[in-house]
Amino acid sequence: MVAFYASSGDIYSATTIFSTVSDHSPLLFNAVIRALALYKYSHQTLTVFNEMVMLGYLGDNFTYPFVLKACSELKVVKFGEVVHGLCLRSGFDRDLYVGTSLIDMYVKCGGLDLARKVFDEMRVRDVSSWNVLITGCMKEGLVDYAEGLFKRMGDRNIVSWTTMISGYSQNGLADKALRLFDRMLGEDVDVKPNWVTVMSVLPACAQVGALDLGRKIHGFAKEKGLDSHPSVKIALMAMYGKCGSLAEARLCFDSVGLDKKNLVAWNTMITAYAAHGCGVDAVSTFEDLLRAGMQPDDITFTGLLSGCSHAGFVDVGLNYFYSMREVYFVEPKYEHYACVVDLLGRAGRLGEAYDLVHRMPISAGASIWGALLAAGRKHKNLEIAELAAKKLFVLEPENSGNYAILSNMYAEAKMWEEVNNLRAQQKSKGVKKSPGGTWLEIDGRPHLFLGGGTSHPRAEEIYMFLDTLPDKMKAAGYVPDTGFALHDVSEEEKEYNLITHSEKLAVAFGIISTNPGTVLRLTKNLRICVDCHTVMKFISRIYEREIIVRDVNRFHHFKDGHCSCGDYW
Repeated sequence: MVAFYASSGDIYSATTIFSTVSDHSPLLFNAVIRALALYKYSHQTLTVFNEMVMLGYLGDNFTYPFVLKACSELKVVKFGEVVHGLCLRSGFDRDLYVGTSLIDMYVKCGGLDLARKVFDEMRVRDVSSWNVLITGCMKEGLVDYAEGLFKRMGDRNIVSWTTMISGYSQNGLADKALRLFDRMLGEDVDVKPNWVTVMSVLPACAQVGALDLGRKIHGFAKEKGLDSHPSVKIALMAMYGKCGSLAEARLCFDSVGLDKKNLVAWNTMITAYAAHGCGVDAVSTFEDLLRAGMQPDDITFTGLLSGCSHAGFVDVGLNYFYSMREVYFVEPKYEHYACVVDLLGRAGRLGEAYDLVHRMPISAGASIWGALLAAGRKHKNLEIAELAAKKLFVLEPENSGNYAILSNMYAEAKMWEEVNNLRAQQKSKGVKKSPGGTWLEIDGRPHLFLGGGTSHPRAEEIYMFLDTLPDKMKAAGYVPDTGFALHDVSEEEKEYNLITHSEKLAVAFGIISTNPGTVLRLTKNLRICVDCHTVMKFISRIYEREIIVRDVNRFHHFKDGHCSCGDYW
């Protein structure tokens, strides 16, 4: 009766019958523990198990997997260790399913070393045992160890491949994720991607801006009928948005019926518009969300306020921010205050931004002081920039970008002593400059360029192109922005340092490698500098190309000598 009611989801009846029995048996305990664990009544699961142990029953290979599942849900590793001890006493630690459950529990509770110990001591393992440990290693960033496990596996199922692909994506190893996906299609004929695999590989395309490859994966998903899953559609929206194709992101969004659009879909679209600086579209999509009867959450407002900030909609953004709690019952969080500080700072209202930092009920972190530093740089307010930078040197001691911004401001102001002092401080703390890198996809293959790099097979052609570029741009009115460069090198050397920035190498390669009129899509790991931004505008006009650059903050669409950001970034 307990099992019958539990199988139909009637947990109340199952537990009521259980409580009326005076003479419990291990079989009855197992039935109710299984029911409670499956329906995530985790606290009750452990309570019943305690009662079982108090009556002298130690459990068996049917009991322990469900009890360990409850421990995983509650993240109670100490209780899990007690259960592990009971497994050892009763000899069930060597059972395949109990052993796998122990590994899963330790992985989810943060005890990866213990999970590895259990795995190593298992005499018999199945594919689930391997998969669970691989998941844990990827979660903790132990990519090499996960790779070793994957190579040693005898049989791999769809979960094995998907776990590795997802793990690579989550650890920022997009190239490995994409290569493994290709290998999966070509090597393991018995295992083919499912909707989870497709959803896992699409973020890798987004990381490196591999739009063509993302389109191919979309085509594969469509051919196999996998693109109908709502989670795949949302992953496709995010991929297209992050690869610079808002039109295709919107098509995916519109392909989801209005009655089937969940809040994640709306939030993804609003966030995509925000990243591209399309404030009008972000706001209109938010209003559509309200008309559809959806209740916005904190993620919705993060995207909305970011869109207002990037588009310069100061008053609109402030109205939404002040209505969050009263109208929409969403408590403003740190991210929302950061957006508003950025909103005010970008608009030049630095005094208001600075006052908000001191009035808000949350301690200001790196993103808020970073927004103030960027605002100080943009509006050449050295006082605010210095205040923000000093906070960031403490909050982000290894972030060289903060030193670079303040150093550049000192250089522009000809404050060379401060430049030298700051660089000495940076050197004494061992803070190394983050290398600039830019990805460009050509014929479905991502190419990575590093600042000043010469390792690319066509490096000679790239630098020949760049050598001739300044004269063409200067004829069109270009003046190199060398104001922030080192003061102890010649103007010629300053210009050369600027011309070897990674995004310039990438765009040069794109122009010499593609047909006229081909849109070039670049992805940069840092913020695009002022000179590179100016150069992209000139190149778009001289070579009649549309160039889309995604930097660490937002998208820039260059066309006919103009940028979509309106030089507001």
